[in-house]
Amino acid sequence: MKTKFKIYKLHFTTPLHIGDERDDYSISLKTVQSDAMYAALTSCLAKVGKEIPTDGDLGFTISSLFPYYQKSETDNPVYFFPKLLKQKLPKLEEIGNAKKIKKVGWLDVEYFEKLIAGVTLFENGQDVQHIKGEFLTCSAIENDFMSSQVSQRVTVSRDFSEEAKPFYMDRIYFKDQSGLFFVVQGDTKLLDGALEVLKDEGIGTDRNIGNGFFSFSKDEIELELPASDYVSNLSMFCPESETQLTEMLDDKDVTYDFTKRGGWITTSPHNSIRKNTIHMFTPASVFKVSETSAKIDIKGMIVNLNPTQSYPGIAHPIWRNGKSIFIPVKI
Repeated sequence: MKTKFKIYKLHFTTPLHIGDERDDYSISLKTVQSDAMYAALTSCLAKVGKEIPTDGDLGFTISSLFPYYQKSETDNPVYFFPKLLKQKLPKLEEIGNAKKIKKVGWLDVEYFEKLIAGVTLFENGQDVQHIKGEFLTCSAIENDFMSSQVSQRVTVSRDFSEEAKPFYMDRIYFKDQSGLFFVVQGDTKLLDGALEVLKDEGIGTDRNIGNGFFSFSKDEIELELPASDYVSNLSMFCPESETQLTEMLDDKDVTYDFTKRGGWITTSPHNSIRKNTIHMFTPASVFKVSETSAKIDIKGMIVNLNPTQSYPGIAHPIWRNGKSIFIPVKI
């Protein structure tokens, strides 16, 4: 059945650097994960004096940020969703197509609907002509609408007691009106206010030199969701209990990836202190659920990463949102 999704589009007016867990400036990730975005939104609300709920829940759940292509403000955007980690492998007549297919990481809405409905993409070379780098789409897009550029920079000590040290920084640029978008479920009243602050604060690394500034707008899309007892997460996911996790992993067709989440505290005077860490499942994983459904679901929990045992002076909680938007997928 067709299901409507609320969309928030971020059009970046400056370059963007998204750090990984290794803090390697020479490589920028191309997406912002939902928990990092949620933390930034929460921080912005706190800065302008909004009271943060005691459980850290702002009343809405967001997906991670995914790319979209848009030529001009009057053109329709082409939204891309991540390729599922679990999919049927095609039979290829031309082995040379395998390399092209392997590079695909993003599917437009039309192809994403086919994938979650259990359709085998690229069967006998079909649809290969619609591969544009990492993106699979029937629409006319520029292959480099989302590009990476590495430039050399220099660090200088505050008191000039040390020699300047060069390093390289990778930054992401978006052509025309392109950018990143996220899906949201729930009450967006606080979200709108938080984005008004965040757009001028910036997201990502080195915001103090102008990285990560954006404008935002709203949109809607419709996805045909299948009825299935398998689901995929559009957000970072932290299970609510060991029981829930065991049930969702207890199947041979489950496929997932996970990563460590944490990072530096951003509130003064604790900026040099790291948060506690937690592992979360990354978007596009596939899990098993107990009941067949064709509806969106929200699963997961919000955790407090305050390192209170090591640094008891940090009084406020440091929330990391592991609640995820789940959609049904056929395997």
